[in-house]
Amino acid sequence: MEKTILIVDDSESIRDVVNFTLENAGYKVLIGVDGRDALKHLNGTDIHLVITDFHMPHMDGIGLIKEIRAKETYQYVPILLLTTESQTAKKEEAKAAGATGWIVKPFVQDKLLAVVQKLIR
Repeated sequence: MEKTILIVDDSESIRDVVNFTLENAGYKVLIGVDGRDALKHLNGTDIHLVITDFHMPHMDGIGLIKEIRAKETYQYVPILLLTTESQTAKKEEAKAAGATGWIVKPFVQDKLLAVVQKLIR
């Protein structure tokens, strides 16, 4: 079965790189340009992983994580935060909101795939 990953990032170049990396690895990719835009995908669609940016307009990564966790269907979906932030306080805030893990930008494609494969077997 094809696994579906939702990518949420306000940077088109990041979305493109992540999308390319994941599609080449055989994943189906859904895209949100910010947290609010991403909510349209949380409509019962099977989503196996969410990769979201931290800093975005309209709704940031923390806000999005809280929205996802509040939906019964997506309560246990792994969520990766993709960000330039490496501060412990930000990591704690993300974990408290329900993030599963953390990848610092710029990221190595192979490392991203390794984490994705670990989270969705």
